[in-house]
Amino acid sequence: MATIQAVLRMKPNKAGLFPIAIRVTKDRKSSYLFSGQYIDEKFWDSKFNRVRKSHPNSNRLNKLMAKKLSEANDRLIDSDTEVSGQSAKKIKKKIIGKSKLDFFEASEIFLSNLLKRKKFNQHYNQERRLKIFKEYLKSKELVFSNLDVILLRGFETYLLYERKVAQRTAINYLMLIRTIYNFAREEFQVDDKNYPFGKGKIQIKFPETEKIGLNMEEVQLLETANDLTPAQQNAVNTWLTSFYFAGIRVGDVLKLKCLDFKDDRLYYRMGKNKKLVSLTVPEKAKKILYQYMSLKKHKNDLVFPYLKGTDLKDEKRVATRIKTITRNLNRRLQIVAEKLGIEKKLSMHIARHTFGNISGDKIPIQMLQKLYRHSSITTTVNYQSNFMHKETDDALEKVVNF
Repeated sequence: MATIQAVLRMKPNKAGLFPIAIRVTKDRKSSYLFSGQYIDEKFWDSKFNRVRKSHPNSNRLNKLMAKKLSEANDRLIDSDTEVSGQSAKKIKKKIIGKSKLDFFEASEIFLSNLLKRKKFNQHYNQERRLKIFKEYLKSKELVFSNLDVILLRGFETYLLYERKVAQRTAINYLMLIRTIYNFAREEFQVDDKNYPFGKGKIQIKFPETEKIGLNMEEVQLLETANDLTPAQQNAVNTWLTSFYFAGIRVGDVLKLKCLDFKDDRLYYRMGKNKKLVSLTVPEKAKKILYQYMSLKKHKNDLVFPYLKGTDLKDEKRVATRIKTITRNLNRRLQIVAEKLGIEKKLSMHIARHTFGNISGDKIPIQMLQKLYRHSSITTTVNYQSNFMHKETDDALEKVVNF
């Protein structure tokens, strides 16, 4: 006889949370149906197989699992799974065979998990992409069996030629759709016989992206710029600070505090991967930082004023503010570029490319890996290859200069 019950699987995700699942057991062998919900282990009552009342959403989660258990039992009875010889996996397939979970239902769970992991920027971007996908389909529902190669080719064409997005951007949309499809395959055992990705179908191939940074002369123009408005000068100072510290990301620059600087060194934790970083403070950076830090009363004050008044503990609010601030900084930087005759695009992210461009092949790749805070040297090699031109330039000169 098969049994069905709610359990907490001891396989945490990257955020350290554990998935709530329905366990199907037959002949002492088990298979699992995942609910898409994750909680901390301390909130699970293993005696009664339910979420403890101490969890802020315990009532909702327990009602959800009760509903899923009821549906699973009904399907188990309807499919007459008590016939001998059927394994737990076969029983599971019969239970989920009538599941009506569609792509956008799976996407809502996927987005919810991003919020739980506090991936606010990623949530914002992916939610917008899914909205555009719905607009293209003119529908809020999409069964997985209809998510085929023809539909995706049509969507890709729509993105490239009607919305006029870059090829890399179109690939990001397809990557998101593939990620959600794979999520549904793993968590909800969605039938993948019509899976549209892979050899001979939709293949994700990233086009080479053009990374162009400023050269030394253009950076010097920024360092000596005159006749800028206070807002424009603040934007330039923020950009230069990022550049002087090997292109640290704009979110990290905006969250720098006076207490992050000790003994002429910067100590901070990267927002992207939480790595601890320590860098010397270059003389050029000291001059800019002094302008701001000399006005502060407390060591806990932010160096730059942009996030003043924002509750830094409210991570979602901070992420939203940083997006708005970055947009304004980029607009002011582009105005400065036009004033100075810099024809290249100037944005906060270009500070990182600029460091890569000027460092070129002057610095050993292992040292660049440390400066960029890359986990893998392969990432550094791939990134820096955009800016290392000396060998190819010399080779070209040897051939054509005769």
